[in-house]
Amino acid sequence: MASSSSSGLTFKLHPLVIVNISDHYTRVKSQLSLPPSLTSTSSAATSNNNNNNSNGGENNQNPPPRVYGCVIGVQRGRTVEIFNSFELIYDPSTRSLDRSFLEKKQELYKKVFPHFYVLGWYSTGSDAQESDMHFHKALMDINESPLYVLLNPAINPAQKDLPVTIYESELHVIDGVPQLIFVRSSYTIETVEAERISVDHVAHLKPSGGSAATQLAAQLTGIHSAIKMLNSRIRVLHQYLVGMQKGICPFLVIVVQIKFSWNYVNI
Repeated sequence: MASSSSSGLTFKLHPLVIVNISDHYTRVKSQLSLPPSLTSTSSAATSNNNNNNSNGGENNQNPPPRVYGCVIGVQRGRTVEIFNSFELIYDPSTRSLDRSFLEKKQELYKKVFPHFYVLGWYSTGSDAQESDMHFHKALMDINESPLYVLLNPAINPAQKDLPVTIYESELHVIDGVPQLIFVRSSYTIETVEAERISVDHVAHLKPSGGSAATQLAAQLTGIHSAIKMLNSRIRVLHQYLVGMQKGICPFLVIVVQIKFSWNYVNI
């Protein structure tokens, strides 16, 4: 692996990508410690990642799980800005990528963010591995030069830099044979106002004890009460609509309009 990239590209990484990868890894790791009866009810993407990283032993003997996903954003000239990411279903043992799942996620994100494109992929680990190149090449039909964002989930109190590395792939001649290898690229963290507020809010609400945990509990209690009240109001409206349908309650135009509005938002 070469020390640094020579492409001359400038990479800007948004905090949302780091938060997404961390959340993905944390969910998969936490489900590895759950009983099989509970882990069997997890989502398809998470279940595949769990199975990929299980070796048949006890949970505490399993190696750290690895998760996989795509990073999306825009490229303007020589500047690549990574805005967001989404999870993928990948089996490293068979090197099989669920293409239909990938295409579906692409289509959904294109509807919301029409200017975002798949820039590459992400995973977790301490360093890029030779097996990562197989996944890398699998995305070359979408992006001919994908980037690779690697998050190291290991906690190192002495480390001051973010545990995130961005790799590009370059064709190098090794022992007379041309080979694609990963090369490190520098990057900067780019944020907008909404991201700074969100990240600061999350940082101050982490359940680490003391006032932060109390504030988090208070906020969750408020959200629970609001959802409970909303549920009771919806039940009242639903009962009235059923009564209108059966002819028990008088017909009200405004209630019918509410019903049509619910249909539009798929409630």
